[in-house]
Amino acid sequence: MSHHRFMRRAAKGLLFSSIAFSASSYASSYYNCANATGCVAVTTLNATSDYAKTKYPIVLAHGLGGWSKLFGLVDYFNGIPQDLTKNGASVYVTKTSSFNDTEVRGEQLLQQVKTIIAITGSPKVNLIGHSHGGIDIRYVAGVAPSLVSSVTAVSSPEQGSKMADWTVKMVTEGSAADGLPAGEFNTASLMAIKFFELVGGVMDIGSGVPLNQLQQQDGWAAVNALTTNYAAKFNQKFPAAMPTSYCGYPKNTVVNNVRYYSFSGDQTMTTLVDPSDAVLGLTGLSFNGEANDGLVSPCSSRLGEVIRDNYKMNHMDSVNQVFGLVSLLDTNPLTVYRNQVNRLKGQSL
Repeated sequence: MSHHRFMRRAAKGLLFSSIAFSASSYASSYYNCANATGCVAVTTLNATSDYAKTKYPIVLAHGLGGWSKLFGLVDYFNGIPQDLTKNGASVYVTKTSSFNDTEVRGEQLLQQVKTIIAITGSPKVNLIGHSHGGIDIRYVAGVAPSLVSSVTAVSSPEQGSKMADWTVKMVTEGSAADGLPAGEFNTASLMAIKFFELVGGVMDIGSGVPLNQLQQQDGWAAVNALTTNYAAKFNQKFPAAMPTSYCGYPKNTVVNNVRYYSFSGDQTMTTLVDPSDAVLGLTGLSFNGEANDGLVSPCSSRLGEVIRDNYKMNHMDSVNQVFGLVSLLDTNPLTVYRNQVNRLKGQSL
């Protein structure tokens, strides 16, 4: 083959590759829906795959103390919206009260879901919620199932958290020991509750919630909403895809045309460098030897189709925090989310 013919073929090959790449990649954005009046594009990325391109938008819901994208720097779902967007998903990140009752947060989330549906023209959304957010999304699916295609709960205390039980016990017993009647708090407890509410306000502002629309915060209601007593009452109202016993597995995975999924971890200390590991190692002691991720047990996390409840992840790892410092001995959280969204795609959701 002559040198000139080789060069012509090589040029054609490069041109073909360039055209093929251009055809398979496109600009895509993910959105911050920090208030009920609209969603703002966070960043534009180059989507080079349709692996996570679902029929309906992906809506992410944060947990206790959460945010959307904090001061434009840190995503609550660290790196997850970006990864899903690069793989073809349409992603919307929501913002509810960082600290409040489940039904308050659930109503806020419902309004944002309605906004997303109005913006996109999609009749439904796929909800993915972490921790308290995994209970909020059940509320939305329970009161408005026609708007929801699927629910995926991530490390969520669907039957309550023993850490929350311990916290409520310490506060109530401590206040009673100081001679205060039921429903009143001693100084230390009151300061802790108010601190949570202050943090919630900062999360609002940092997420882009307008100052005249700051969300209501209630630290005591938030902690109570994660107790086993509250969960038992909530689950009577919203039983869809829940097991009938604490460590049982759900019998139904599709209710009212909504598919339910869950996944979680069972480790507290997963790296030597993540500062949250030490904290979760301590909080995990409240489970008295039961496997947990520092805040939630695998038994309590089960909802619908249980993908896995024994990832080598703690509570922060399950949203790829802190800053992606996760165990190297199991599937990376980004891959877990990507595979779950691909699973939704496979179900034409």
